[in-house]
Amino acid sequence: MSKIVKVSGPTVQADKMSGCFMHEMARIGSEELLGEVILIEGDTATIQVYEDTQGLKIGDSVVRTGELLSVELGPGLLGSIFDGTQRPLPLLAEGLGDFISRGAEVESLDRNRKRRFTPSVKKGDTVTAGSELGFVQETEMIRHPILVPVGAGGVVAEIGEGDFCITDVIARLENGAEISMLRKWSVRLPRPTAGRLPFNVPLLTGQRILDTLFPIAEGGSAIIPGGFGTGKTVLEQTIAKHANADIIIYIGCGERGNEMAEVLREFPELEDPHTGKPLMERTILIANTSNMPVAAREASIYTGMTIAEYYRDLGYRVALMADSTSRWAEALREISSRLEEMPGEEGYPTYLSSRLGAFYERAGRAKCLGRPNESGSITVIGAVSPPGGDFSEPVTQASMRIASTFWALDYDLAHQRHFPAINWLTSYSLTAPMLAKWYAENGRPNWMEMVKEVNALLQREEELSEIVKIIGLDAMGEKERIEIESARIFREGYLRQSSYHSTDAFCSLNRQAKLPELFLDYARMITKATDEGMPLEDILSAPMAESLLRLKEVSEDGIEEAVGKIKEKMDSYFKRGGEA
Repeated sequence: MSKIVKVSGPTVQADKMSGCFMHEMARIGSEELLGEVILIEGDTATIQVYEDTQGLKIGDSVVRTGELLSVELGPGLLGSIFDGTQRPLPLLAEGLGDFISRGAEVESLDRNRKRRFTPSVKKGDTVTAGSELGFVQETEMIRHPILVPVGAGGVVAEIGEGDFCITDVIARLENGAEISMLRKWSVRLPRPTAGRLPFNVPLLTGQRILDTLFPIAEGGSAIIPGGFGTGKTVLEQTIAKHANADIIIYIGCGERGNEMAEVLREFPELEDPHTGKPLMERTILIANTSNMPVAAREASIYTGMTIAEYYRDLGYRVALMADSTSRWAEALREISSRLEEMPGEEGYPTYLSSRLGAFYERAGRAKCLGRPNESGSITVIGAVSPPGGDFSEPVTQASMRIASTFWALDYDLAHQRHFPAINWLTSYSLTAPMLAKWYAENGRPNWMEMVKEVNALLQREEELSEIVKIIGLDAMGEKERIEIESARIFREGYLRQSSYHSTDAFCSLNRQAKLPELFLDYARMITKATDEGMPLEDILSAPMAESLLRLKEVSEDGIEEAVGKIKEKMDSYFKRGGEA
């Protein structure tokens, strides 16, 4: 029997491991702690343990399982709260209380609950990997297809109908294969697809600065770097609530316990704004707090991604929130140091970029295997927590080289109570040009021209603000003061958005197509009025300016009328040279 010969933090070394393979799971010690082989040297293997190694000693037993770290996939995932290795936390709490004892193990999916299975094929039909055998109604809104497993296929010899547990056989093929609703898949192995699709559809988040200026493509990847207190977690939670995705997977990776507790407490109480149903009916939470073992933190990212790939293969649009990848990278650094590997920049392992790349590359839009006419997608949004808000640190830089969209949070904006605190000068979207056609067809024909004009307005304000710092606002010329005022109205009336306001928290595409053009019309009018000699005081005191700032709080039903009234007031006021 293999035994421990060395213990170093979250890793142990075991002898007599000849024949084991990389990433094989093992049980360590009398409590059978779960671990994974990460290094093999001769007949000695290094194992990272997914639980606290305190109390382990030389000579404790190590038992190989012959399996890879895998997750269970099937009906019953939605609404669940798991830890980094897919243990259901509510069930652990029921049996163990507030603190999880080492070695605790609970099946991830309920084996006893029966679900109604409705077949989609009949005896004699030929099916291939990914073909739909039937479906169960997982929630009121989510139809859960049961697919032929990867690597299987043949002629249907028998197909069931009725109530089944997930481990019951629902179909048999003529080649002898028996199929149930339960699947297992290694978390480090990407699930196959029938082909990739281009980035030509946006994931709408309902956040104006994101959807208008820096859109993310459905199937794309975005990073949200920002220092402490800039609003990363709030922004991710807001996107999780309002994005037009079918399935939300939220990974709390190494976050503070009180923050994660707030998520676990609030998400089950949230109402889905798209359906009116509880948001948890289409949400899966994976919680791995900062006081949990670092090895499980490293695994949590892959656990969430594998579940996301499963729902993508079912034909759904999945939005995966990772908060935060910096804590995940710190886990990599700690494990790497225990392995005595050569450190890279700031002590991170030299393979940090490749690991981040392998994770983000699992995002994308794809044709469903076995059903090429159907497609699914995974959009990844990862928060990054650079120490001191320094974007030059390794995790942020490596993520920027990989992700297609960059939403930079700014501490100064957050300090000014401007939320979302996205810096519009440093943020970018590489997929925006690919989405231009979609926005022209579904938003407004001149969408990209409108965005360019907005960017020019904001860029000009930045240039003028540097001068204002030197000579003061009162010393600026009238034209420059009008440019500053135009940008201010746009910033405060459009870019600033409250995630806690019942109306302002979400902005539909219809509103985003109307409001920027109105703000730009106002900027054009006050510029023209200046050129025509209208007094600066009358321009700056225009009565409709306050209405513009409040327009974002007008309900969806009243937005058309409100925009029309403001336009009438603008035309009337400036045509009369400032007369009320």
